[in-house]
Amino acid sequence: MTDESRPAPAEIRAFRAENPQMRERDIAARLNISEAALVAAEVGISATRIDASALKLLERVAELGEVMALSRNESAVHEKIGAFENIKMGMQSAIVLGENIDLRIFPSRWAHGFAVTKKNGDEERLSLQYFDKTGNAVHKVHLRPNSNVEAYRSIVADLKLDDQSQEFVEAEISASEDESGDVGRDELRDNWSKLTDTHEFFSMLKRLKIGRQAALRTVGDDYAWKLEDTATAEMMHASVKAGLPIMCFVANNGIVQIHSGPIFNVQAMGPWINIMDPTFHLHLRQDHIAETWAVRKPTKDGDVTSLEAYDAKGEMIIQFFGKRKEGFDERTDWREIIESLPKAGTSIAA
Repeated sequence: MTDESRPAPAEIRAFRAENPQMRERDIAARLNISEAALVAAEVGISATRIDASALKLLERVAELGEVMALSRNESAVHEKIGAFENIKMGMQSAIVLGENIDLRIFPSRWAHGFAVTKKNGDEERLSLQYFDKTGNAVHKVHLRPNSNVEAYRSIVADLKLDDQSQEFVEAEISASEDESGDVGRDELRDNWSKLTDTHEFFSMLKRLKIGRQAALRTVGDDYAWKLEDTATAEMMHASVKAGLPIMCFVANNGIVQIHSGPIFNVQAMGPWINIMDPTFHLHLRQDHIAETWAVRKPTKDGDVTSLEAYDAKGEMIIQFFGKRKEGFDERTDWREIIESLPKAGTSIAA
């Protein structure tokens, strides 16, 4: 979009007022702007620019008490209700390891911050919202009825920027890393077989310069096998039935948000499959799933199995593991669920 064709903040607000029922991401897509530009258009009205530092947020966020932490990508929304606890901060990464809120944060990717007030009748809905340099949402902290509103107002006052412009210009997306390494199947399998921890997997891919999906397609079906794209929903229902605690990871450019524990209430609604539990909400666009894989990785505690769903661009939408403790074997009931899911091309119509 050229600067001439880009809607001005007033035009953005006018379109929003004319379409009060339209979701924010849909408004941004319709106007061909980022979600951050949509929020920025409200600066001085219902939004305030604040320091985007993840570390400055983490220094204060526990003061809010119970909140809803929301992280999402294009196809999955992951919401956890609880308090920010057990926070460990570093310049390269930060960790939140609370009872309910479990995050892996990459502070350098956080570029823009806003405090946002939404009116719903007499009710005010308050949130802190963070975006990357392209204007995509990284993380949002929504206040709950029991949150400390005075602490919120103090945080906003302390983090408020001098720049309160309504204009927003998205940075260009840099070229992706080279993932075209000439890796033979034997070399990949040799490296794969030597893994001792699931966290070593990403560094292995980076070292070999091979993309994640390319590795899954190459390594062989003893380590990775393709599933029908109904497998994610089937796994959820099977986990509910078995009372099985799972781990659910949703990531974007600046954060990974994790649920660990059982799930109870799985509901389909249109293209969405939803988990609607008291402290965990997940909304997953099943129609965005282009490939689903079961993946087996060696560790010092034995093999660990995951379910991974990818979109048409090859980006991972969501990842699931069976919940386990470090130093213990993977649960056999989780492994049985994954191994019972329909493999791609093998489902039979009823």
